[in-house]
Amino acid sequence: MSNHFSAAYLRFPGNDARLDLTDLYAFQASGDTGRTVLIIDVNPFMTGMSATPPFLMNSEMHPDAVYRINIDNDGDNQADAAFSFVFTEASGGRQTGTAYYATGADARSAEPTGEVLASALPVGFDASAQPVQAGRCRLFTGVRSEPFFADAEGALHGFEWTGEDAFAGKDVQCIALEVPDDMLGPEPVIHLWATVNVRRDGVLVQVDRGGHPTINPFINPEYAKDAYNAGHPADDVATYLAPWSKILQGNGYPPAEASAAAATVLPDVLRYDRGRPAVYPNGRGLTDDVFSARMAFLTNGKVTSGGVPPHDDLLPEFPYLGPPHR
Repeated sequence: MSNHFSAAYLRFPGNDARLDLTDLYAFQASGDTGRTVLIIDVNPFMTGMSATPPFLMNSEMHPDAVYRINIDNDGDNQADAAFSFVFTEASGGRQTGTAYYATGADARSAEPTGEVLASALPVGFDASAQPVQAGRCRLFTGVRSEPFFADAEGALHGFEWTGEDAFAGKDVQCIALEVPDDMLGPEPVIHLWATVNVRRDGVLVQVDRGGHPTINPFINPEYAKDAYNAGHPADDVATYLAPWSKILQGNGYPPAEASAAAATVLPDVLRYDRGRPAVYPNGRGLTDDVFSARMAFLTNGKVTSGGVPPHDDLLPEFPYLGPPHR
């Protein structure tokens, strides 16, 4: 699993699948070196619309949530730019969202603030959904085919690979952006992480986050996962370097090598040098085998392959994720 079922004891954050951030992707737009694609997926193993009212079931985005992509462009683990998305209550088989772009102090606010890129942004629930042009940006929100691939059963049972991709034929809710590079920062290197906040009693509470794939579900003990989801990258090294190094020592790393390995994924932000090809851990493309990479990381190279290929329904252009399975 990447960041699927990321709350403690394989639950959804806030016990709601719509709040479960599964993956973050960052790569160059097809055919355009001056534009970057950012994608976050939520709602794992979503199956699409119901054939009977209320139609949307759990296919809609959470109306009390703020979905955000945070960009640090100066290396201090604080957001310098942010794209935030909020959504209306679903009604009559329809739902819309508002997309915000914030910089500076506004990018560090939990509230959705800054420039409104698009309002009444349609949420797509079938294969007919199309991207929307919003000024210099392209946006898409809607149900799409799950791009993550992994032999989850094999990983959970001593790396005895079954050859079965647990995520093939599944759907997710996707938020995708294609933006000019200057909106992300003046230098080619950026650091990204995604967050999901939900409003409770009028206060936004962070319930999930992630930068690197396959971190929280695999390396944190169950009791620590919810606290991790509520945390901030700026605190990661102080909080997790020592315990994660100890966990890696238990997986066969010598002490010094364990600390060095843990430091490669702390803080939990996805580093992307836009001057180099986007292949994880430099950014992340949709076909990157991050599951095998993480198994190798966790076992000090003893396990090197998860044995299943990327999905074959990806698109060559925005929003890149395949149409939903109906």
